[in-house]
Amino acid sequence: QVQLVVSGGGLVQAGGSLRLSCSASGNILSSNVMGWYRQAPGKQRDLVATIGSGGSTNYADSVKGRFTISRDNAKNTVYLQMNSLKPEDTAVYYCNFRAYWMSYWGQGTQVTVSS
Repeated sequence: QVQLVVSGGGLVQAGGSLRLSCSASGNILSSNVMGWYRQAPGKQRDLVATIGSGGSTNYADSVKGRFTISRDNAKNTVYLQMNSLKPEDTAVYYCNFRAYWMSYWGQGTQVTVSS
């Protein structure tokens, strides 16, 4: 089992910044992928960004150049720095930990961007 604890999120004006953190604990396999997904009301949950344990990253086109995902392997923590936020970034953001056949989700955190 892997437990994920998310922090960050909140309300920010358009153009502002927020930082999300997600710390993993439990059965952490060294080869894994951690990432962030988001779900807006009435929409499906979509990929925001992922980062492998080796540092490889993947971003949704909509956030490229504005969001940066990073991780601290020693702390089993992944971060999402969100800059130049837009109202369309408003969603519940979820952390995900994936290793081989296992996939775990953290609790969602609300990000609201006002125009």
